Amino acid sequence: MTASLTLVVLMAVLFGAGVSIMLERSLTRVLIGFLLVGNAVNILIYLMSGAPGLAPILGEGVDPDAISDPLPQAFVLTAIVINLGITAFMLALIYRSWWLAQLGLEGDLVDDAAEIAEDAEEAADLIRSSAADDQAIQDLIDASDEEPDEDLEEVLELEASARDDLETRPPSSGAPRSTDPGGKQ
Repeated sequence: MTASLTLVVLMAVLFGAGVSIMLERSLTRVLIGFLLVGNAVNILIYLMSGAPGLAPILGEGVDPDAISDPLPQAFVLTAIVINLGITAFMLALIYRSWWLAQLGLEGDLVDDAAEIAEDAEEAADLIRSSAADDQAIQDLIDASDEEPDEDLEEVLELEASARDDLETRPPSSGAPRSTDPGGKQ
């Protein structure tokens, strides 16, 4: 197959227009230029694929030279998929830059004020709930008819004061105090 002069001119125009538009500062124009270059590449692959022939299925009595090459078709399909993926990514970038431009100086902090207020309300609810639980437990203790064990309270107070004395008293012999219950250091 001889390359159609119309397709060659179309490919050259798409490449030229795409590259010149991609050099602009606007992301939308960069996207349009990228799409034009992607379509020009697809036409280039089609032009380089060679003469059309039979379907690429080899059977009995089929001359292998009469079969068209399936590789350029796979390249074009791959190029279309890559072009679509990059287009979606660039659209996301364009939208994000537009969104940030609309926000001005606030930037990404627009939703943070609402989230901070919501978190503070949740913390206040948790504190209120905890205080209510503590009050309910205290009410149950006050309502119980059991008398507190005074001997147990005295023993606990003596143990706490002895422990406090041990922790605050400096070592007497200059040797380090043993913290091991077995007395080993």
